[in-house]
Amino acid sequence: MATKAKRFKGIESAFLVILCCAVVAVCVFIFLLGDPANFTDVNGDGIGDSDLGHPENMLGTIFKGGFIVPVLQTLFLTVIVLSVERAIVLMKAMGKGKTAKFVAAIKEKLATNDIKGAQELCDKQQGCVANVVTSVLVKYEQMENDTRLTKEQKLAVIQQEVEEATALELPALNQNLPIIATLTTLGTLVGLLGTVMGMIKSFSALASDGAADSVALSAGISEALINTAFGIATGALAVISYNFFTSKIDNLTFAIDEIGFSIVGTYAATHEK
Repeated sequence: MATKAKRFKGIESAFLVILCCAVVAVCVFIFLLGDPANFTDVNGDGIGDSDLGHPENMLGTIFKGGFIVPVLQTLFLTVIVLSVERAIVLMKAMGKGKTAKFVAAIKEKLATNDIKGAQELCDKQQGCVANVVTSVLVKYEQMENDTRLTKEQKLAVIQQEVEEATALELPALNQNLPIIATLTTLGTLVGLLGTVMGMIKSFSALASDGAADSVALSAGISEALINTAFGIATGALAVISYNFFTSKIDNLTFAIDEIGFSIVGTYAATHEK
């Protein structure tokens, strides 16, 4: 009766994502942000100098943030990639229709003991809720044809099937979310580290021979501000992403619990043994 459950697990190796993002970030830092065209020509040879020249645009200013910038870019890109990956996974998990409407339709089918109709709805809906219902409906029919167990034992078996089917679905939904949660703090801390390093460079310039080195001073301030901006952006995006996906997963979990309770309750109400 049941069709094979289709699960989209998404990216299982987050390390490869981080590695790829690091490569992209370093290339952007060196070849795009560090392009001589982004800096003033201090030697009069028509070519900018990223070490001595002042930034001519925002790209050059970001480059002045120092080596912490590609680290922060890596974290920022990782949050974006994993957020897109989680969005795709959740779209697959939610199925083809609205979950609330699907749950209501399944309840109606169960109220009339229309197991076949409920299975047809699962085949159309797909997604993690439909996968759980499909597994439970198979066990539901098995219990109807089982003459050895008591009613209480059958109810316990159906409830156990609900829990096991749910346990198979939830890990795929929560995958990579701990990494996004970690980046909410890590991005801010790395940005703070860059800020502190930039301020140290600025104060060193102020203390140099009793006179301020304007180039070193501006470089230190740029490093502090750029790293602060990247750190805040990374942390903010990670927090928004984590909370959004956690909320969606909680809704799916609630729907699974609700429909599992309905199936168990339907069996208890419509079967004497």
